[in-house]
Amino acid sequence: MDWHGKTVGYAITGSHCTFAEVMPQIQRFMDGGANVVPIVSASVLNTDTRFGTSENWLKQLKDITGNDIISTIVEAEPLGPSKLLDVLTIAPCTGNTTSKLANAMTDSPVLMAAKSQMRNGRPLVLAISTNDGLGLNAANIAKLLVAKHIYFVPFGQDNPEGKPNSLVAQMDLIPEACYAALQGNQLQPMLVQRFYSA
Repeated sequence: MDWHGKTVGYAITGSHCTFAEVMPQIQRFMDGGANVVPIVSASVLNTDTRFGTSENWLKQLKDITGNDIISTIVEAEPLGPSKLLDVLTIAPCTGNTTSKLANAMTDSPVLMAAKSQMRNGRPLVLAISTNDGLGLNAANIAKLLVAKHIYFVPFGQDNPEGKPNSLVAQMDLIPEACYAALQGNQLQPMLVQRFYSA
């Protein structure tokens, strides 16, 4: 995919277990010639987990993209008036972020960036990762599925036996989903078999 001349907003929220999967996708945008603007939630900015330290993940983001990381609402707000982003992906997009986005809440830099993108009528691509995607969050996902300018990275159940309500996007399809969204299309099939643990 040729991304030359395109600016991709890449927002990361706190599904820490998927960070190792999404970092190579950011590199793919870069390899295709994109300018990638990294955006992180407070959880990514401040939380160390068994999957890695915040310092390590932030360093990787900075090293891959070569751009400063947007980490506050104040820093994210100008994305709207500037119309900087051709496409914005939230990958991973947690259940918390999904819920707030579906209910028009803007209390984080990631959500401010999403609001700015929707204000401009430009594509927003969600790579969901939530333990309650088929539980209470199913209603929020449904609201977003029918919203204008919102697209999904194909997703499915990752552990139907152990966590039957859990849904996770196929993260290696993030660039493809964003490319399709730029053409006004939802990458298909949207529902995929995602099992990787029992």
